[in-house]
Amino acid sequence: MSGLDEAYEASDSHLERLLGRLVGEADGRGEVDVGYRTVDGPVGRLLLAATPAGLVRVAFASEGEDAVLQELADRVSPRVLPLPGRLDETARELDEYFAGRRRRFDVALDWQLSSGFRRDVLTHLAVDVAYGRTTSYAGLATLSGSPRAVRAVGTACATNPIPVVVPCHRVVRSDGTMGRYRGGEEAKHALLELEGVR
Repeated sequence: MSGLDEAYEASDSHLERLLGRLVGEADGRGEVDVGYRTVDGPVGRLLLAATPAGLVRVAFASEGEDAVLQELADRVSPRVLPLPGRLDETARELDEYFAGRRRRFDVALDWQLSSGFRRDVLTHLAVDVAYGRTTSYAGLATLSGSPRAVRAVGTACATNPIPVVVPCHRVVRSDGTMGRYRGGEEAKHALLELEGVR
């Protein structure tokens, strides 16, 4: 390693520590509205984002980290910073889920990216469709109190801001085929297989 490489490496390390300190200080003063981090799992890299109220977004790598961060800045707050500590509990629960040791998530959720009927659908999904089970879009429409709103249920699942934790992967077509999924069909299949659904 040349002296110049060592200088760059030392400079990068110093900048990372400085950034960490500044972000921590900003969070301590209540100046970070959205903290985020990434985690790796069997469905690839996930971006996790949380407000002080709770988990607000889970995004798959295919959604593009920059696009998701911009969405958060536009729809939640422009004060978005890397803040891994805010998401330690979520990361731990996801690790447990991916290892087959967790069937239900306990982290607080911030629903501000979903409202109205879509939020009702996702709430029913999180509460009423258990680990290792699936339901159809029509079944979820019935659970949500609007049995004819099958397309609206599909839209709610397709725009679920907190996939995996709010398990839209458990919703399949009436004929048993997968249907579309925000993280892609492979991710949906992997999550269902992880839960023992064949």
